[in-house]
Amino acid sequence: MRRGIAWTCPVTGRVLRVRVEIHGHRGARGLWPENTLPGMSRTMELGVDALEFDVALTADRRLVLTHDLTVSAVTSADRGPVHAGDPLYPYVGKPINALTLAQLRTLDVGVRLPRHPDDRFALTQVPMPETRMPTLGAVLGLVNAYEAEGVRLHIELKSDPTRPELTADPEMFTDLVVEELDRHGRLGNAAILSFDWRVISHAERVAPGTRRFALIELDTLHWNGGVGDDVAAAARDAGATTLSPEHIMVDETLMERSAAAGLDVAVWTVNDTELAGRLLDLGVAGVVTDYPDRMRGLWRERGLRLPQPVAPLRPVGV
Repeated sequence: MRRGIAWTCPVTGRVLRVRVEIHGHRGARGLWPENTLPGMSRTMELGVDALEFDVALTADRRLVLTHDLTVSAVTSADRGPVHAGDPLYPYVGKPINALTLAQLRTLDVGVRLPRHPDDRFALTQVPMPETRMPTLGAVLGLVNAYEAEGVRLHIELKSDPTRPELTADPEMFTDLVVEELDRHGRLGNAAILSFDWRVISHAERVAPGTRRFALIELDTLHWNGGVGDDVAAAARDAGATTLSPEHIMVDETLMERSAAAGLDVAVWTVNDTELAGRLLDLGVAGVVTDYPDRMRGLWRERGLRLPQPVAPLRPVGV
């Protein structure tokens, strides 16, 4: 358990943290296209403790960044088939695991295409046309090129036990992610995340030194069997080192049970600074946000340690 530095509030008497982490959600989805290399670059240059992003497995067993198990019409646009007469084209709407990396790389994932006019991310996100879907290896290479040792990588393995036709075998999937992290020397500065705790349990066996975040929300708790009243203890028993709940689940009882289980709490997805302040007062260890810039402002107001921005990459020869 990584409790960090703490202080006692003279008004409430509650022990609070001085070191709380900012985790950029899908890079920083509110600012730049999600799960993309340019989005990751700019998020690191803004300054976060961790980059959170999602991975899924293609038909040719390549690990790609995507939040959805089918190609999203909101974050992806067809630009033409990989070859003339491809029977799977158009690719939008098709399962990720039915398409090859080459097919997925034809998509433009740099412009958000909202389904309704009040899509808040479309209003704040800077478009980056002609951006391609990256592989996990490409992201690891990018972070290493930045020499961003202070930035942890939080990799959510997209897995849905209720839709096995779209979902990779959780153990094989976890093995591939762990192998890629190890290849790039990042196992010690990464975390494995999943709503499917089969991934968490297997990660504990094959990468015991890597952090493991048990993601929870009310709609998918049943995926992991009877967790009972004490979800924190159940997550610990499944192999988690951190509990990562949707913010509506966080209250004093959950925080107390997480502490008793020896787990920190990293809460998602928090974009309102007033809500973030209440969660900080409850003692969360990390805040997952689409807007790291907003959280940096709150951290500054509260005198919390700010993650250092990573220096931009210099052009070759400079």
